[in-house]
Amino acid sequence: METTTSASFPHTRLRRTRASTWSRAMVRENNLTPADMIWPLFISEGSDVQEPIDSLPGVSRWSVDLIVERAKEARDLGIPCVALFPNTPNGKRSDDGQEALNPDNLMCRATKAVKDALGDDIGILTDVALDPYTSHGQDGLLNDKGYVENDRTLEILTKQALNQAHAGADIIAPSDMMDGRVGAIRSVLELANHHDVQIMAYAAKYASAFYGPFRDAVGSGGLLKGDKKTYQMDPANSDEAMREIALDIAEGADSVMVKPGLAYLDIIHRTKAEFNVPIFAYQVSGEYALIKAGAAAGVGDHDALMMETLTAFKRAGCSGMLTYFAADAARLLNG
Repeated sequence: METTTSASFPHTRLRRTRASTWSRAMVRENNLTPADMIWPLFISEGSDVQEPIDSLPGVSRWSVDLIVERAKEARDLGIPCVALFPNTPNGKRSDDGQEALNPDNLMCRATKAVKDALGDDIGILTDVALDPYTSHGQDGLLNDKGYVENDRTLEILTKQALNQAHAGADIIAPSDMMDGRVGAIRSVLELANHHDVQIMAYAAKYASAFYGPFRDAVGSGGLLKGDKKTYQMDPANSDEAMREIALDIAEGADSVMVKPGLAYLDIIHRTKAEFNVPIFAYQVSGEYALIKAGAAAGVGDHDALMMETLTAFKRAGCSGMLTYFAADAARLLNG
C-alpha cells in the first residue's frame, strides 16, 4: 500500500509536543537558571541599616554589613554575581566626583567586605560612572556651559576603575557612555597587573525614561540638572548601537550590556546575531517597578510576569541579565 507524508495538518500537529508538562520541558528551547542572573544591590552608610526604596517595592539600600549577608544569600541561591551601587551621602558629593577615588568609599568598603567574607565564591561587578558621586547628578565632569566633557571625564573614570579593582572588583562595568572609556580602562588595568579583571561594557545604554527609581536609589534623582541625551543613546537608533558595541569589543570589553531590557529586545537579538561575545541585559528599575505595580493592581500574576520577562531576555540572545528579581526568581527556580 502506498503511503504519503505531509507537512501539513493532520500529519503535523504542533500541539502534540505541548500536550503534557514533561513534553513541554523536554522540547523547551530556553531554560532559566539562577546562574543566568546578576543581583543589583544598593549600599548605604551605617551599620545594620536597611532602607526600603519607595519607588522600588521590595528593594532596599543595605549597610555594608548587610550587603555581605545579601551576597551570602546570592551564593546560596546559585546567583553567581552581585552588582554594587552606592548611595553616596550628599556631603561627600562634589562637582568633580572626587569621592569616586576614595579607597574607603562605600563601593570599595562593600567590595572588600564581600571579598573578605566570600572570596571567589561569588563575583562582584562594580559600576564605573560619576553620577553617584557628583553634586549635579551627571555621569561626568561639566564645563562652564554645563556640557559633560568626554576626555576630562576619562581621566577620572580610569582612576575610579583602578580604585575598584584594587578593592577586589571582579568585573568593572563602565556605565557612563563616554567615548573611549573601555580602552582607557583596559590599559590602566593591564599596567596595574589586573589582567584578570573583566570589563562588562554598558555598550548600548539608551537615554531612557525607565531609570527614575534607580536614581532615587543612588540619591542622584533630585540632583540631576538637565538630561543625559548628549552621551546616552537615542531610543530611535539601532545601527548606532551596533557601532558602539563594535568599538567596545575592539577596545577590550569581555562582555557587553544592553540597557534597558524589555523595550530593547530587538537590540539584544541583533547584537547576538552580529557579535560573538557574552551579552547581558539590564532589566532596569522602571521595568521592575512597572511589573510590581501591575501585579499589585491585579493585571497579572507576579511570578508569571517575572519569569516571562526573564525568559524573554534569554530567548532574545542574552547570556544573562541584571535584575532586581534575581533572588525571587532563583528561589522559584530552586523550588
